[in-house]
Amino acid sequence: MCTYSTEKVEVERSSAKGPAGWFPLRTATVYYDHPVHAPDDHTVNIDFLNPDQGPGARVAVELSLDTARELIAALQTTVDRAKDH
Repeated sequence: MCTYSTEKVEVERSSAKGPAGWFPLRTATVYYDHPVHAPDDHTVNIDFLNPDQGPGARVAVELSLDTARELIAALQTTVDRAKDH
């Protein structure tokens, strides 16, 4: 079931690597919907992009729910450890 829930985050001081090399990120969009390539019926999708640089400045990720949960946990652990430095 699609939730049609979309979360958009303005991104600062971050980069992504696309087909033409590294580019500065401006936004990240997270949503649960039908994937384009992943084998599941629905996935958590994340688009990292810089709209000012056109369609080539985009990195798309399609994650299973289990993988998305594991990524959330890994991000939380990493951020918690980093704030101690």
